[in-house]
Amino acid sequence: MSADACVERLARTPRLLVALDFDGTLAPLADRPMTARMTPAAKDAVTALVATPDTAVALVSGRSLHDLREIAEHRLDSRLHLAASHGAEYWHPGDPAEPAPAADPAALRLRDELRARAEQVVADLEGVWIEPKAVGFALHTRLASDADTVAAHEAIGALMTAEAPDWRTRTGRDILEFASRHEGKDTAVAALRSLVDATAVLFAGDDVTDEDALRSLGPDDLGVRVGAGETAATLCVPDIAALASLLTDLADRRARAARE
Repeated sequence: MSADACVERLARTPRLLVALDFDGTLAPLADRPMTARMTPAAKDAVTALVATPDTAVALVSGRSLHDLREIAEHRLDSRLHLAASHGAEYWHPGDPAEPAPAADPAALRLRDELRARAEQVVADLEGVWIEPKAVGFALHTRLASDADTVAAHEAIGALMTAEAPDWRTRTGRDILEFASRHEGKDTAVAALRSLVDATAVLFAGDDVTDEDALRSLGPDDLGVRVGAGETAATLCVPDIAALASLLTDLADRRARAARE
């Protein structure tokens, strides 16, 4: 099916969920992750979709809920749903500002202990750093040499094998994530689909951590891969600008269909 036909089908579904990864999908990857922001075109496309009748829009990210709200410039009066920490944390329109903790106290204590030890392990490796996560932590090597990247992966891998072998490990672009909970973005999409009673879902992502969600989609849904790489997506677009154009087109078509 052509891209045009896929978009037209979604434009006419009774209740649409648009679920979007953030980093690399709506916002360029940033050397300092907390400076990431949606491109103007992507932000306009998301805003247009949120305003479209019978359309729910969600950001589905591996970021913690706290960090996702900051980089998405999210307000409490927003109609955007947030699924953070790969589906371990959620915020929905009308929810309070502070959600319940994503893990029990014992898991949080272990998270803090392992994060502190991980920071010590990589302290002398230039360009390597640890990002706190709600249910774990992430090892970043975007700015590191190949040798330091290998050293960091080996050292942190050994730590986690010894101390938390049952934690879930995810790999992405210059990132290695560890989490005490095993939810993935497929879990998040399924929960959001049920919550908003969607008759179809569009999910877009750019990395291997998005493939769980892409593989989970059904025949009436549309998976979009942003950028190159092996993927389960039905449709591939070259970059953020192309995705923004597709989303804007979808918003326009759904608005027209609602007026018919």
